[in-house]
Amino acid sequence: MMEARLLHPDAIPWERLDAFGDRTVFQTREWLAFIAEAQRAQPVVAELREGSDVAGYFTALTIERFGVRILGSSFPGWTTPYVGFNLVEGASRKDALAAAERLAFGALKCLHLEISDRHFTPEDGAALGFLHKFYDSYETDLRQTEEQIFGRMNSACRRCIRKAEKSGVTVAEAHDAEFAAEYYQQLQDVFAKQNLVPTYSVERVRALVRHLLPSGRLLLVRALAPDGKCIGTGIYPGFNRVAEFWGNASLRSMQILRPNETLHWYAMRYWKARGVEVFDWGGGGTYKEKYGPAPVAVPWFYKSRYKILGVMRDQAKNAVRLKQVLLGRLRPKTAPPEKDDE
Repeated sequence: MMEARLLHPDAIPWERLDAFGDRTVFQTREWLAFIAEAQRAQPVVAELREGSDVAGYFTALTIERFGVRILGSSFPGWTTPYVGFNLVEGASRKDALAAAERLAFGALKCLHLEISDRHFTPEDGAALGFLHKFYDSYETDLRQTEEQIFGRMNSACRRCIRKAEKSGVTVAEAHDAEFAAEYYQQLQDVFAKQNLVPTYSVERVRALVRHLLPSGRLLLVRALAPDGKCIGTGIYPGFNRVAEFWGNASLRSMQILRPNETLHWYAMRYWKARGVEVFDWGGGGTYKEKYGPAPVAVPWFYKSRYKILGVMRDQAKNAVRLKQVLLGRLRPKTAPPEKDDE
């Protein structure tokens, strides 16, 4: 039987963890520090053992909400689609999930547990009594040539990218502290168009940049008009085999120059050149289909010690969405918006 043993923060072998082939940016030390700051959470890393052999590692964070202690790997609202396990070849993710459950409800004294892992199948959790939903997204295979990736986009998308290039739109990588505020200002108007507000604050973006940018695992980019004006921004973390589209926004008045398509195409080529094999589009959205990706659905398992907590979890998620809608409707409308996304 696989068992999970908590590691002291000073004893976590980060270099050994980062060497796992199934490791993603969301499991790295820097990303955990980002979530810890943004969510007032405590990182947890456990060593998984089968007898005397190390089978891998489990990464998560604990939080407390309304007096309920929760173990998340990941958790709704963290802008982190999955965390999960790093396992040696041949190790069972089902057995790892069972070990994580015992750790959550045992040593960590949690009452609720959520885990999403890129390599899960629905069957992994079903036999253990976990409920699940799916994190739906799209993936582009970066092992293809640039010509093949470009050719899989629909004709309208390819025309947009060519038009941006002919119009003099360029992409500049960003390394400055002002980027977060610039991105967020554009993002606010993206949501305002739909009478909504962003689901996170500018402070979360600043925390992401502060923790990830020095690691080299975060691409920040600006789309620039011929006169040098920033007309779009994009955020793309990546590590090992997988890069992620985390967010982007652009000015409505300059949409004719197609900054969003330009930013995504730049990001795919940037991470491909660094050996990344998969570009994850960071969730659903039918507009992403024009880039020619393949749909994917990652199981998101959750379980509570008491059934009422599962009900409360879903109600809390709905309440957050309602709050977003209400705040969006209460936004001042004294001036027309000037910015938009795709």
